[in-house]
Amino acid sequence: MTYAKFLCCVTVAALGLGMIASGHTQQPQKTQHTAKAAARPAKAAAPAFQPGLEPRAIEVLKAACARLAAARSMAFTAVVSYESPSRLGPPLVYSTRSEVTLQRPDKLKVITLGDGPPSEFYYDGKAMMAFEPAENLVAVADAPPTIDAALQLAYDSAAIYFPFTDVVVADPYKDIADGLKVAFYIGQSRVVGDTTTDMVAYITGDVFVQIWIGTQDKLPRRIYAVYLNDRTRLRHVLELSNWQLDVTVPADAFASAKATGAARIAFARPDETDAPGMKPPPKTKPPGTQ
Repeated sequence: MTYAKFLCCVTVAALGLGMIASGHTQQPQKTQHTAKAAARPAKAAAPAFQPGLEPRAIEVLKAACARLAAARSMAFTAVVSYESPSRLGPPLVYSTRSEVTLQRPDKLKVITLGDGPPSEFYYDGKAMMAFEPAENLVAVADAPPTIDAALQLAYDSAAIYFPFTDVVVADPYKDIADGLKVAFYIGQSRVVGDTTTDMVAYITGDVFVQIWIGTQDKLPRRIYAVYLNDRTRLRHVLELSNWQLDVTVPADAFASAKATGAARIAFARPDETDAPGMKPPPKTKPPGTQ
């Protein structure tokens, strides 16, 4: 109903039924404004956003994953910054720095320093060790014959997880593609990683990811992730640098004499206090006591 017709109805109601019965009610005159409005063509509605898999984004992701999968050995630095809720409201940020070395298909070393206790992880194709140098404690377990299977077992049995897992698995693109729902190309950056990178955003599973990938060398430099089912939308940022691919790795790189000689504890999840074989760590005496 136009404004003019609405006004006419109100006027008729005010005059009463007699005027309606007379049949002499006047039609409202169109003003110049309403005439122009009627003649103006309706604006076309903006097309709805249709999320999908943009070919250019997929091309960039596949190129990076292929470069990583082809490397028989690699070393890199991973700096992880992640947000954690605080009692004040805004999240706090914690960081870790890991020096990573691997040799496909069955060797991995991760030396981690962080805002908490340092840790070391060794896998040599037969066994894996999680070592805490500050406490001189080590957990040792038999391991399967591939990096992928060892990482899965470490997570399932001891809640050990590395944010850069998707970089070191045998088929990085498969890990992305299995749950890939949306992928689009954003543009280029000349700020991240001291090089030109292609920026891609994608959703895989329940994680939104933005990734910066070197335009020339196809190596990831930064990964930004938010879990969509996290109502607080906490952010996780992974910076990757010091890339070395297909380097010669010393034969003893994936073992540690110090870790081997540490006090043994069970290779189990930290929250499983009643796990078979779990024992409290040995109590140490303060320096100078007997």
